[in-house]
Amino acid sequence: MQLIAEIGSVHDGSFGNACRLVEAAAACGADTVKFQTHIAEAETLPDAPNPSYFDGEPRFDYFRRTAFSPDQWRALKAACGKAGVTFLSSPFSLEAVDLLETVGVGAYKIPSGEVSNIPLLEHVAQTGKPVLLSSGMSDWTELDRAVEALGDVADLTILQCTSMYPCPPEHVGLNVVAEMQTRYDRPVGFSDHTNGTAAAFAAAALGAAVVEKHFTFSRRMYGSDAANAMEPDEFRSMADGLHAIWTMRSHPVDKDDLSPFREMKRVFEKSVVTARAVDAGQVLQYADLAFMKPGDGISAADYRDVIGRRASRPLPAHHRLTEQDLT
Repeated sequence: MQLIAEIGSVHDGSFGNACRLVEAAAACGADTVKFQTHIAEAETLPDAPNPSYFDGEPRFDYFRRTAFSPDQWRALKAACGKAGVTFLSSPFSLEAVDLLETVGVGAYKIPSGEVSNIPLLEHVAQTGKPVLLSSGMSDWTELDRAVEALGDVADLTILQCTSMYPCPPEHVGLNVVAEMQTRYDRPVGFSDHTNGTAAAFAAAALGAAVVEKHFTFSRRMYGSDAANAMEPDEFRSMADGLHAIWTMRSHPVDKDDLSPFREMKRVFEKSVVTARAVDAGQVLQYADLAFMKPGDGISAADYRDVIGRRASRPLPAHHRLTEQDLT
């Protein structure tokens, strides 16, 4: 089970902010911290359009301005190790994959916009490392093709995702989590672009073994991701809930195993008792019986087995019946 704090580029090119975000995400319960590795010249034309939710500066300029050097990427990976979280980054070009290889990344997250970039998928597959494949803007045919391109990857997890910012509840697609499990017979996860925690909790309960959520110091920060990210206190609360859900799912309960409840059953359940004084040899009728705590005598569930039997000795009212009291 894995909770990923998606920092992306919310650091806005500040290496110091990136390091502090790693520390904050770790303190809030993240297992993995994910960045985005952009090399502007390798991934986008200068006149490529911006997404509708961010028009602060040209995309090419933004990627170039917020990029880190190889030494900074290595330092961020070290910062993740020091904070006790796994370093992860999404490559957006073949060159970004090569850069991350020199950094020593342990796994790859394929972002939704790269699912159709088959050359990149094949390049990642050649590393032999685990892959998380997001699916936010792909139909089944496109996703099938991507999974085929990653066919040599032994450790592949496929994430349900909806590339809307923020994603409204009616477009979350919780049904797709189960459909992915059936279709690909691979671990599945959920990359969450909703506001709040409900979708993440529901996905985890339905079997998502990985949950990814955008993380920021403040939604007032500049950039394309911060406005729809989760702040630390919210993330901490979500992390607590997710780890509780994953604990529940990893500990199936045998409903026939009553050993945890023996004392509770004794305290709360009812036994068959005498409703009034009974003479020795008297045949017990329903009117002679009452049902009272504790539950360590003949169970109230078995009262019919008592009716028609005789008292082996005189019994006072409110006497908890045992087999020795009956003939």
